[in-house]
Amino acid sequence: MIFIAAGLAVVVLLVAFFMFRGGDEAAPAGGPGKGGAAAPTVTVAVPGRQAVDRTISATGTLAARREMPIGVAGEGGQVVRVLVEPGQWVAAGQVLAVIDRSVQVQTNDQLAAQINVARADARLAQQELVRAQALVSRGFVSKADVDRRTAARDAANARVRVAEAALRESRARTGRLDIRAPAPGLVLTRDVEPGQVVSGGSGVLFRMARGGEMELLAQLSEADLVSIPIGSPAHVTPVGTTKKYTGSVWQVSPVINEQNRQGVARVALAYNTALRPGGFASVDIVAGSQQAPVLPESAILSDEKGNYVYIVDQKNKVARRQVQTGAVTPAGIAVTQGLAGNERVVLRAGGFLNPGETVRPQRQAS
Repeated sequence: MIFIAAGLAVVVLLVAFFMFRGGDEAAPAGGPGKGGAAAPTVTVAVPGRQAVDRTISATGTLAARREMPIGVAGEGGQVVRVLVEPGQWVAAGQVLAVIDRSVQVQTNDQLAAQINVARADARLAQQELVRAQALVSRGFVSKADVDRRTAARDAANARVRVAEAALRESRARTGRLDIRAPAPGLVLTRDVEPGQVVSGGSGVLFRMARGGEMELLAQLSEADLVSIPIGSPAHVTPVGTTKKYTGSVWQVSPVINEQNRQGVARVALAYNTALRPGGFASVDIVAGSQQAPVLPESAILSDEKGNYVYIVDQKNKVARRQVQTGAVTPAGIAVTQGLAGNERVVLRAGGFLNPGETVRPQRQAS
C-alpha cells in the first residue's frame, strides 16, 4: 500500500507539471503571460478644411431706424381731436391731431371780404381810366388826368394782390394748426389728448418710425468693429422668443466710447410686430468666412491649460495638440489654430488616453 500510494503521488505531480508547462507555452506574445496588454482601438478622422462663417455675437437695443418727433409747427391752441393711435400706419401729410381754429376762420372770412372790396376799387379805377382815355383826344381831359387815373388803377390792382396774399398767409397759418405726418410710417407714441392746450414749446406730441423701419444698436468691442464690413448679414433674436429675424449692418460707428471701449453697429431690420423699439435683443453678425478644420464636440477636450485634441502619429502613438476653437456650426466646432487638417484626430474617448500611448486607429468614414 505504501508503494501504491507513492506511485499515485508521483503520477499526480507529473500531470500537474505538464499542465502548468503547457499553459506557459499557450500564452500569446505580448499578452498577460508575459506581462503585456493589447493596444486599444480608437476612432480617428482626418478633418480637412472647409469654409466656416466667422460669426460675432453681441447684444443691443431695438430702435426705430429713422425716428421722427412731431410737435406743433404753428401758433398752437386747444386740441379738439386726435385722429391716430400708437401702432397705426399713416401716410405722408395725414392729419394726426386738429387744433381749434374758430378765430382763424373768422379772420379768413374778413380777409376774403377785403379782397372783394379791393377788386371792386380796381374795376372802378379801370373804368375811369378808360373814360379818361376816350375824352383826352377831344380836349376835355388833360394828359395829366389820364396819368393820375392810370396810377390809381395800378394801385387798386396792387391792393388786390396784397389782400389775396394776406388771405393765403392766413389760410396757411390755419392749415398749420393741423398736426400732420411729415412722411409715411408707423406711429410709435402719442402724448396729446383732446382739450389740451399746445404751442411751439409743448415738445413732442407724436413719435413715428419712418416707413416702419427698425434697427438694432449692437454694442461691440473695438476689435470686432474693425472686422465688420457694411452689408454684413445678421440674425437678430429678441428677448422672450427664439425666432430669428434677418437684417444687415448698414452703419458702423466711427467713434468709440472712451469709458467702455465699445462702439455701435446698426443692423437694419424690416418691420415686424415682434420688433418693438426699446426692447433688448441678441444678434449674430456674419463677418466673413475662413477655411478651418471642423471637429465634433467629443473630439475637443479642455483642462487648465486650455483646449486640446489627441492626434495619432505615423507610429500609432497618441500625441496631445493644443488648439484654439472658433465658431460653432451645425457640422461641429471650427478649429482656428493648432491643426492643419491632415492629422488623424481621435474623435471619441480621448479622456481615457495618455500621450505616448500606442493605439490601433480605426478611421471613420467621411
